[in-house]
Amino acid sequence: MTSPDTNPYRGLLPDLPAFACTNCGHWQRWPAPGPQVCPVCADVRNALPEHGFEFVTPKQADELVTGFWRPTAVAGVTEFGTEPRFGLDSRGWVIETDAGLVGFECAPWYTPEMLAELRRMAAEKGGFDVLAASHVHGYGALWQLQLELEPGTVCVGVRDLEWTKAFRVTWPADDVLELAPDLTLHRTGGHFPGHSVLHDSRRGVLFCGDSLKVDLDGDGAPVGLSAHKAFHAQIPLSHGELREYLAVVAELDFGAVATPFELVPGVTTDHVVHLVQRLLSRRPDAAPIPLAEL
Repeated sequence: MTSPDTNPYRGLLPDLPAFACTNCGHWQRWPAPGPQVCPVCADVRNALPEHGFEFVTPKQADELVTGFWRPTAVAGVTEFGTEPRFGLDSRGWVIETDAGLVGFECAPWYTPEMLAELRRMAAEKGGFDVLAASHVHGYGALWQLQLELEPGTVCVGVRDLEWTKAFRVTWPADDVLELAPDLTLHRTGGHFPGHSVLHDSRRGVLFCGDSLKVDLDGDGAPVGLSAHKAFHAQIPLSHGELREYLAVVAELDFGAVATPFELVPGVTTDHVVHLVQRLLSRRPDAAPIPLAEL
């Protein structure tokens, strides 16, 4: 049996130009002059661009945004993002572990300064060998980090491989996969068949992907929770999907959640369990429920 280092068919990123959809930020590789349609926007779970599709190259993306990184309210978790808003405006979470850094979700683009900071952090914290994402809405420029940082493990749910044409998945995840000490990936399904959450048991954080939508007040405090199949179209999860979700999340202990867009202390396991139980007790709904009622 061949090893990843000796396998002549080990896989390469396609030698095609990369293009990002300005509406959602999804990167795809396509022969020049570029794609005509974004598959993520064309999917029911995202909104179509009102004035038609537009795509940018990496050079154009680098000219459109500046990057930032900052510590979060949770020690050992750093947020990477871009300004001004590009696409869905996703964030990249970099998590410190005993085995080095783990990246979960990605920013829409990584400037040279952001890449330099990631390399500095990796040198200081024991390397950066694991990169993962909950689902396609959190991929951002994952392909760019794979190319630049060459992590040994690039992981997404095996049921979502159809969305990964811009990068190579080196470890397709089934239902449960430990990515590093105290960091475990769990498939919830629902929003996407392979949608997965990352549980940080040491810090009590659930990197929840789009399994939750958190409504915030003007001060950034959580005031409402919802769950959905498609947020823009307000399509709720089915009762079967909710039961599958509940069976996973009820077993995870957390006091904060991180979506692909924000890290929010104060959302707990009990809040999410009560949300799902309430949705199971009636006709499915995608509208937010006040946190005080949960």
